Amino acid sequence: MSEEFHLGRTQPSLDFVDVDTTKDVPVFIDPRAIRIQDSSWAADCEALLQSFFTEVLEAVRVQNKGRLSELLGRLGEPNETHLGFSIGRSRGRGLGGVGAEKVVDTLTHSKAARTGLLSDLEDTSLLIPGIGRDIVSDITTHVIRGALIGYTQAACDFYGMATVSQHSGPVWNPNSLEWQEGYVDLPRAGGEEEDKLLLVPKSIVRHDLIFNKDKYYNGYLAPLLEQEEIQSKTELVRILKNGSPRVSRIELKAKYGADKLAIIEHTAKFPHALPSYRKSTSKLACPPLTHLEVSHLTQTPEVDYLALMDQVEAISPGNAGASMYHRAVESLLTALLYPFCSNMKIEAEIHEGRKRIDILYDNVAGVGFFDWVARRHGSTVLPVECKNYSREPGNEELDQISGRFSRERGWVGIMTCRNFQDKGVFLKRCRDTAKDGRGFVIALDDADLRELAEEAQERRNSGLSHQGEFPLLRQRFGHLIN
Repeated sequence: MSEEFHLGRTQPSLDFVDVDTTKDVPVFIDPRAIRIQDSSWAADCEALLQSFFTEVLEAVRVQNKGRLSELLGRLGEPNETHLGFSIGRSRGRGLGGVGAEKVVDTLTHSKAARTGLLSDLEDTSLLIPGIGRDIVSDITTHVIRGALIGYTQAACDFYGMATVSQHSGPVWNPNSLEWQEGYVDLPRAGGEEEDKLLLVPKSIVRHDLIFNKDKYYNGYLAPLLEQEEIQSKTELVRILKNGSPRVSRIELKAKYGADKLAIIEHTAKFPHALPSYRKSTSKLACPPLTHLEVSHLTQTPEVDYLALMDQVEAISPGNAGASMYHRAVESLLTALLYPFCSNMKIEAEIHEGRKRIDILYDNVAGVGFFDWVARRHGSTVLPVECKNYSREPGNEELDQISGRFSRERGWVGIMTCRNFQDKGVFLKRCRDTAKDGRGFVIALDDADLRELAEEAQERRNSGLSHQGEFPLLRQRFGHLIN
């Protein structure tokens, strides 16, 4: 898609999945990936999912099949994201090819839904026969379509992608608790209505859903069943040479079953198992896909941090290059900071539009430096201000970025500039800002960005996984507090 729209970027420097518009990318929107994020955009999506699924569960509780049909009957397979497993050209078939009527019937007769075991959409992948990652992803896409439309429109504004007024498709209204439709401006990959595109943040897609029935059974239900067998000294118990008892997992499955219907019975018997499993699926345990994984799945080039840094350095300092510098820094940082910072916004408005932040990322880290600043300093977002000055930034620029901090947004941000006449003096100014209680500004010049890019490129070339440490950022932050 990036080539089709002449974006001049590759997948690593794009916040969204760079799909092939003629077929599907084998990833899925995962409601659990949304739920474990700490971001305002994810919170909006979660509220949509919660309001919708609450209506579904209430309809099941009162056995209102008509209401279930209203909620699910209009949901086809969403072509516009180009995610999933369609072979050849993307095509909608209705809730993963199963059909809404079948899903309605399954939910109506589901013991898990009737008895309260089912509470969130992602639970269906564990407890509802016939519902897997494709259907869960399809439903999620429809429910958060309004949020995806807003995300797509913002991206189109930034990248200069042409849009056309066209039918929105079903959009969930959490106030009326009904589907509504209208016309919205969205990009098209061709000339027809079926070529409509919705862009999807990389942070909320997975190759497999986080909730996995086999992992749930093997890690949380089977051990409890085995313990019962051992305590009851049943025929399944074998005594090893060292005297310890053992139960064959194969024989256990043969006796009790491990399909979804059996999992429902086991979950009802051990009510603490599902909450424990939910707790284990944290953002630390279930991070977004890596650059390498995304590039493999989208069949796009791997990240080249040094090439992105070269683009920054190729821009001349001064007002004439300010916009190009802004975009080049964003392109570099989007690649460098992923998957710890995501859901990028350009010129994000705050204070009812009276102020703007050059670049704003959601802090979605579950490990490393950004996880630490989120926990210690409430930094759920990362504001970035870009200064393409031929001179050194001064106190006015420091005051500007510190004015972007708040209790809601946190107290940590980045300022980039071309160079410092005296870096030591400017870093002392940043420390003065921190000691005055006005927030923590991490100042980075071209040399610092080059160091970050080289460190990332070396790690990539060595095949090392990214643990989110960012030694330079941690060292620079340490200077602010010591």
